Amino acid sequence: MEEYSKVMFLIMISLVAISGAQSFNVDGWANTRLAAEKQTVTNLQFYFHDILSGKNPSAVRVAQAAEMTDKSPTLFGMVMMADDPLTETPDPKSKLVGRAQGLYGSASQAELGLIMVFNFGFTEGMYKGSSISILGLNSAMNPVREMSIVGGTGIFRLARGYAIAHTHWFDPASGDAIVGYNVTIVH
Repeated sequence: MEEYSKVMFLIMISLVAISGAQSFNVDGWANTRLAAEKQTVTNLQFYFHDILSGKNPSAVRVAQAAEMTDKSPTLFGMVMMADDPLTETPDPKSKLVGRAQGLYGSASQAELGLIMVFNFGFTEGMYKGSSISILGLNSAMNPVREMSIVGGTGIFRLARGYAIAHTHWFDPASGDAIVGYNVTIVH
């Protein structure tokens, strides 16, 4: 009886596989093209507030190299997790337009070079509910740096582009910073 059950199971699997293979039309799939709409270029400017100090920091250290990070002048090996506000102006009390959520880590032994992996989610206006994904090296001591936009959601689905970051204000004692972002998004 057990042998009969195994045979029936194998027959059922074979029938499902055959019926699935017959319903998949490779020629039709290969020849299907979607009409692409005209691409849009959007430029946005906003401010990123990275606050490490106080009772309610927006970025916290989550990891570091056991023996090296605290001795390194660049904090090499440090990893921070952030949920930073994005505002219209450099004033922290200005209109909140979104949140920058992700992580950054010190990836350079020679300079303060932060690898950035962020989702900038927008909460206001016509971009509400949409986001862009940023990935790249942020050489934080350079006055201007460029990072890649590697994707997006909502209005920015299939986005690509670049973000130019410029430090507006930095407090070396606390590590708090306000960074202006000018982004160019193709979507």
